[in-house]
Amino acid sequence: MIKRVLVSLLGVVAVAIASILVLGHSWSRTEHGILDYKAAIALKLRDVFSRDQAPTALLMREESVTRARILQGRPMGVAKVEEMRIPGPGGEIPIRVYWPTEDGPLPVLVFYHGGGWVIGDLDTNDSLCRMLANKAAAVVVSVDYRLAPEHRFPAAVEDSYAALEWVSRNAGRLNVDPTRIAVGGGSAGGNLTAAMALMARDLAGPSLACQVMFYPATNLRDLTTDSHRDFADGYGLTREHIEFFRDAYLPEASDRESPYASPLLAERLEDLPPAIVVTAGFDVLQDEGIAYAKRLEAAGVPTRSVHYPSMIHGFVTMDRVFAEAEAATDEAATALSEAFGN
Repeated sequence: MIKRVLVSLLGVVAVAIASILVLGHSWSRTEHGILDYKAAIALKLRDVFSRDQAPTALLMREESVTRARILQGRPMGVAKVEEMRIPGPGGEIPIRVYWPTEDGPLPVLVFYHGGGWVIGDLDTNDSLCRMLANKAAAVVVSVDYRLAPEHRFPAAVEDSYAALEWVSRNAGRLNVDPTRIAVGGGSAGGNLTAAMALMARDLAGPSLACQVMFYPATNLRDLTTDSHRDFADGYGLTREHIEFFRDAYLPEASDRESPYASPLLAERLEDLPPAIVVTAGFDVLQDEGIAYAKRLEAAGVPTRSVHYPSMIHGFVTMDRVFAEAEAATDEAATALSEAFGN
């Protein structure tokens, strides 16, 4: 009797899974092209289980932690991981350091997590940092900068730059090569990455070998691109989210003009380190990421632009679901290795 019930339940589950997969392929056909079917399923399930209420920092932080646990793959092993707290302009800054090997000195990537400057932490990008450390054969220093709305612009920028300078000054302690430093991050972290490259140039700071940007926000003054219109709702990161994040981080409209908030508005992009810009096809930030890559290239900055047309925003941290996450980290690791001379 129990066996028959179990067989029946397994049959129901199998039919349900098969039905969802079939529906996923149907849902993937959109007016903007073919969305990855797994992304289509994930977005539908997210709609079913999401709470119908206006975004708040607390709610979104809770959801980001849950989402990271579900979508990140099993943590890749590295030689050593250490938590530290370093001096910052607003108090101590938590960092997490990943060593792929205890040999050295190794090149180093200073990494800034995403989350709209409002959410995200060292855990939400743990899997990505581990992959980058191993694939690029580099130490990764992940920075837990201050978040808005408690700490508005330029707090995140100041913490990010303080961490970059600290890494440069403490190369011996970290067993890294101070002549081979890169910066990287996704979304808001991609925005901070671009800002760090500009600041390091403008302030004669650490010499950078590379900047790695996954689907970066580059223009917080104008949310008027085609991708902001086409993907305003239904594809994960919405226009409502972007407006909420921007208002929390940059409530003063004048601050949105700063190149350290909107790198695409910088007067000049010459003399910046080589860049790789990864973008996703179904992403409100697609157009400004592509536009920034084109401006870098026009300014003579060696730039690699990599586009994943069927992906959604944030896919690189969803390696449990998308094979493209590993492909994108491979691309980033290749760009880093070339810049480091590995």
